[in-house]
Amino acid sequence: MYSKSGDFLGAVQWYDSARKEGIQLGQYHYAVLLYLCASAAVGVVQPAKSGSGARTLNRLDLLNEDVTTNRVKFGEEDEVVSNDLLSIGARGIEGNAGKMDLRSNRTNGNVEYTDEIKSIRQNFNGFPKPNAHVSDRLNDVGKTKGDSSDIENEAIDQEDQVVIFDENLKKFAVEKGFEIYREMCSDKVPMNEATLTSVARMAMSIGDGDMAFDMVKQMKPMGINPRLRSYGPALSTFCNSGDIEKAFEVENHMLKNGVYPEEPELQALLRLSIAVGRGDKVYYLLHKLRTSVRKVSPYTADLIEDWFKGKVASRLGKRKWDERDIREAIKNHGGGWHGKGWLGRGKWSVSRASVGSDGSCKCCGEKLATIDLDPWETEKFAKSVAALALKREKNSSFQKFQKWLDYFGPFEAVIDGANAGLFSQQRFLPAKVNAVVNGIRQKLPLRRWPLIILHNRHITGKKMEVPVNRAIIDKWRNKDALYLTPTGSNDDWYWLYAAIKFKCLIVTNDEMRDHTFQLLGNDFFPKWKERHQVRFSFSDAGPEFHMPPPCSVVIQESENGHWHIPILLEHEYEADRTWLCVTRASSGLATRPEVLLLIRRVSCPIPSH
Repeated sequence: MYSKSGDFLGAVQWYDSARKEGIQLGQYHYAVLLYLCASAAVGVVQPAKSGSGARTLNRLDLLNEDVTTNRVKFGEEDEVVSNDLLSIGARGIEGNAGKMDLRSNRTNGNVEYTDEIKSIRQNFNGFPKPNAHVSDRLNDVGKTKGDSSDIENEAIDQEDQVVIFDENLKKFAVEKGFEIYREMCSDKVPMNEATLTSVARMAMSIGDGDMAFDMVKQMKPMGINPRLRSYGPALSTFCNSGDIEKAFEVENHMLKNGVYPEEPELQALLRLSIAVGRGDKVYYLLHKLRTSVRKVSPYTADLIEDWFKGKVASRLGKRKWDERDIREAIKNHGGGWHGKGWLGRGKWSVSRASVGSDGSCKCCGEKLATIDLDPWETEKFAKSVAALALKREKNSSFQKFQKWLDYFGPFEAVIDGANAGLFSQQRFLPAKVNAVVNGIRQKLPLRRWPLIILHNRHITGKKMEVPVNRAIIDKWRNKDALYLTPTGSNDDWYWLYAAIKFKCLIVTNDEMRDHTFQLLGNDFFPKWKERHQVRFSFSDAGPEFHMPPPCSVVIQESENGHWHIPILLEHEYEADRTWLCVTRASSGLATRPEVLLLIRRVSCPIPSH
């Protein structure tokens, strides 16, 4: 398959031959061809790549984002519809055409290129450029800590297998891509999200954001649900050209269709908003990052720091405000933010600091908020988890567990027994679970026995013939501290529900990122997990516990208008985390005598790692 090798020219030659021979092409064939044309139009084809690691909104990632993962992404099992030129249900795959070898026109492994393909080596004019006056400012934003304009090239250099195209080939790819799209419409082959997104990417390659956006706008009327990647070409084009109104129009369209921007999209909008000096948009985006991202990447942190150090930011803000109104807003929101706009005037002070064990910023001394689920949210979250579990567990097993909890609860902590017993080895060891049990008990207010959730397969077989293992299990049972999940069950549902129900700690190193936890969404789960998960490790002295952080690790806006912004870590040990501490003298807190004294004593040292 040409997509696996990234052979754009070979695919085009195959297409021309197929058309000449009257072979009918199907949706899958067109989807692959359009993907390769879109990739070549941008200038880079990554053979058989589906993306990995951190996602950004540069052209390489837009092309690389799970488009070539498998056949389903391109065709027959994806959403299938027709556009204005197509008839509903026309599959366009007859006889053996759908099973054709895309390399059928190769000779001795080499493509026999036509005169048209050979002629593309001639010189062509370049593509339209972004608006120069905005482009210069966009290029300047975010360069204090590192030039983001090199991100795409760095990403390309890191890949072992990439095909890089010159301007002549890129222009040919655009022309051929739109020709193929017109033929697809003429053949009445059904469209899907992948094909329309590829056309949008070709439009992006020539700087036509309106066309890229039109491709997305067509999806809903056709019965296609747009995806996050569908919006990338239009958003990227408008952000790079400095058209802030259209960029936010794209974001608004996303939200109306239930598609939520992630950090790469918000980062692009933030960079643009800073470049054009739109403080209202920067404020809006900081709160979007707070709700959807919580803690930001180092590059986003650099952008935010650049904003606060700029002249525009120093001129924005209310000189007077109702302190009671601000405090009431913070209380109504559950703590950590008010959303009333910039407070204060004057130059901002930005430092990189850490947070102490008491939850106070070591730079400015401000106590950061702890934001947990309120009783109503906890009840709703527990019911949603129970509903999901009841659908997936068999023979009323989860209902039996709920009744067991009502009888034997409450508990101060729940332990993911399999996670503890399999820590750093393949074989389940009850002694490791027991060590975690004894260790966490010492940290609980009442030192009650925690609840151990364990799949029944872990206490069957020869391992239970060992006297010490049997003694440990019997002790747990005698203390009513063990619940065994039945065969065929997913023990994740059990320990998760128990911890939510009793508003207690869950002891596990599970990152809770797989499909089970994705079902829970982002309304309650991230906030709950942060406040209740206890991670653990082992040293020569026994288990060591990493308790929930002393404050909520999320962007925070104080009643004085100050900001504290957590930066992502490679691991989750909070003591090592760096925060942006953003204050200014004209805000209330910085004028208090005790704080001025603290500022004199503390030099806001950068945390050492």
